[in-house]
Amino acid sequence: MASNATVGQKCPSPMKATSNGLFQGDNPLDFALPLAILQICLVVVLTRGLAFLLRPLRQPRVIAEIIGGILLGPSVLGRNKSYLQAIFPAKSHTVLDTLANIGLIFFLFLAGLEIDPKALRRTGKTALAIAVSGIGLPFVLGIGSSVLFRATIAKGVNASAFHVFMGVALSITAFPVLARILAELKLLTTDVGRMAMSAAAVNDVAAWILLALAVALSGSSNSPIVSLWVLLSGCAFVIVLVLIVPPIFKWMANRCQEGEPVEEMYICATLVCVLAAGFVTDAIGIHAMFGAFVVGVLFPKEGPFAGALVEKVEDLVSGLFLPLYFVSSGLKTNIATIQGLQSWGLLALVIFTACFGKIVGTVVVSRSCKVPLREALALGFLMNTKGLVELIVLNIGKDRKVLNDQTFAIMVLMALFTTFMTTPVVMAVYKPARRRNIDYKYRTIERKNTGTKLRILACFHSTRNIPSMINLLEASRGVDKREGLSVYALHLMELSERSSAILMVHKARKNGLPFWNKGQRSDSEHVVVAFEAFQQLSQVTVKSMTSISSMADMHEDICTTAENKRAAIIILPFHKHQRMDGSLETTRTDLRWVNLRVLEHAPCSVGILVDRGLGGTTHVSASNVSYSITVLFFGGHDDREALAYGARMAEHPGIRLNVIRFVLEPETIGEIVTVDMQESSGLKSISQDVEFIAQFRHRTSKDDSVRYEEKAVRNAIETITAIRGEGRCNLFLVGRMPDGELALALRMRSECPELGPVGSLLVSPDFSTTASVLVIQQYRENVALNLALDMEESSGKDSESN
Repeated sequence: MASNATVGQKCPSPMKATSNGLFQGDNPLDFALPLAILQICLVVVLTRGLAFLLRPLRQPRVIAEIIGGILLGPSVLGRNKSYLQAIFPAKSHTVLDTLANIGLIFFLFLAGLEIDPKALRRTGKTALAIAVSGIGLPFVLGIGSSVLFRATIAKGVNASAFHVFMGVALSITAFPVLARILAELKLLTTDVGRMAMSAAAVNDVAAWILLALAVALSGSSNSPIVSLWVLLSGCAFVIVLVLIVPPIFKWMANRCQEGEPVEEMYICATLVCVLAAGFVTDAIGIHAMFGAFVVGVLFPKEGPFAGALVEKVEDLVSGLFLPLYFVSSGLKTNIATIQGLQSWGLLALVIFTACFGKIVGTVVVSRSCKVPLREALALGFLMNTKGLVELIVLNIGKDRKVLNDQTFAIMVLMALFTTFMTTPVVMAVYKPARRRNIDYKYRTIERKNTGTKLRILACFHSTRNIPSMINLLEASRGVDKREGLSVYALHLMELSERSSAILMVHKARKNGLPFWNKGQRSDSEHVVVAFEAFQQLSQVTVKSMTSISSMADMHEDICTTAENKRAAIIILPFHKHQRMDGSLETTRTDLRWVNLRVLEHAPCSVGILVDRGLGGTTHVSASNVSYSITVLFFGGHDDREALAYGARMAEHPGIRLNVIRFVLEPETIGEIVTVDMQESSGLKSISQDVEFIAQFRHRTSKDDSVRYEEKAVRNAIETITAIRGEGRCNLFLVGRMPDGELALALRMRSECPELGPVGSLLVSPDFSTTASVLVIQQYRENVALNLALDMEESSGKDSESN
């Protein structure tokens, strides 16, 4: 304690909070507030930069934060004493540690929110056996390692506390880090992911109980009676919390209605309760974070209250305060203390022991439970994930003098190595997310047997996309079809850095990728209600799913789901939405790249819906549908697909279909544009167009709701003028890449490669229409789309316009 400081040792003078400024002779770095601001900025910039560099390796952000802390500490930059004295002087450590521990308290509250006691009680026998083996064997091996450490580099430490700390350090599995890795590797909803998450949750709770025991044993008093009192008081406090906290929070949660903002008083009361619980556990003699963690575990997970808390607390805690904890840990880590063959041998030993205990223990139990070998190996490496929880254990041990500098540095490097290796090893051992080449017949809407079932994968990002998407599906029903329509509604959610496990993991475990949600709906799943209502009203088979992935690989989820569900067409929302004045505004540029990647890799046809309010803002019932749909036909695969879709829509009694076929006047053929075309393929496409048009006209000859017209034009200007004359419809159906000389002339004006020349024209600002646009690309086997060049040209235009 401070009062027991050695006589003659000079303590650093306390720092004042704020300076008077440089102009009055004050150095800001000599004052607590400006120095803390500089430290926070330095830490955040460094860790985010490292996270960006490690992103191609698909490493969790905690790796970057641990490395950043080590770089800023005495191991690397801290070797320069002038830097260390200026940026991280000893007198600033108290403020730094206080801020870091405040962040840690709220982070552990969020970590507690991720643990669902009800789910723990439902843990299967296999997951429970994996959790027990994943704790038991590493704990025993950790105690064995501690005996060797005490005989070499850790002489004189408290034996019982050291044994428990080493056992806990080797047996921990970092639940939040594991959730992030599983989500990145798209394993959350696989059997491996579900077992790993269940086992890690049990492991997490057991580890905190063991850590509480270790903290109680590591007190400064030598009397075992004191340690017993600390342990008993901690247990009593947990019992009191179990009896008092849940009813209070349930009362608050019941008063928070879905879709309405949570009252600020409830948020404030919860945060005060977290701090108060931390104060009590600290007063008992256990770390303040334990009280916060228990409050988080007991907090009700249902309703909007938990989600609102996470949104308000997580960014500040994980963005600013928590990185300080990694710096605080890094300042205590000096890799230079690991010297000599003995120390490096102990590092190798503890890494081997940690990996052997977790991996072998998990694999043996998994195989005994008849888990396949590849899945068992993947589980073993996943359960070996360390992270922030490991650092917490090590820092408590360091602060309580249980771990010396050398042991601490060895254990930090062990945690870094075991977590770093998880992602690449699991990717090598187990890759269920790889696209399976499923052979199915109907990958397009155009087909010989038009009476077969049409399967549509309808994707949406937010509630804004839903009304028009449902009205489009209503129009697609094809009421005369014998087998009808089957819709898979895929809610695309971004796996961002701030996605916490309560928003991400529990949701994915309920309805996943793809996993039909038949259980209770979480607070953010209300977007699927509209599709369920559509299913009941229209007698269309609708299955709602959620995909949670990063924007960079969201297209993989879409394409994999389409193939697994044997979809004939994927319908995607355009990356722009309509403003009040009718113009289109970019929602997110990332969505555009998702659409382009889907077009390139899709296993079926693709449609991109430019929504201008098809049917208004609500679902239009079948009896009230009254749409005018126009198909602009130039020729080619994509145009035939658009016409096939239009023909299906024309079967709905409330739809009028206008088909406009553009043809060149005979005397102008070959004069519009000079282009090298393979004559045989061009003639084949034209013959297919003629045959398809003939079949279409024959089928619809007695249908008064279908109007077919051919327009002869001489050039692109006349074509555009003719298209403008058709702007009073509700929906345009166009092919993405039409064939023919007219289309080639229009292609020079294309600004959106994902929409093609005609689609780009229909969404351009100078084209006045209120009609929505569905741009369709037909699936063709073994045809290279070569979108990369279009994407580069488009991004070049965007940068020039900016």
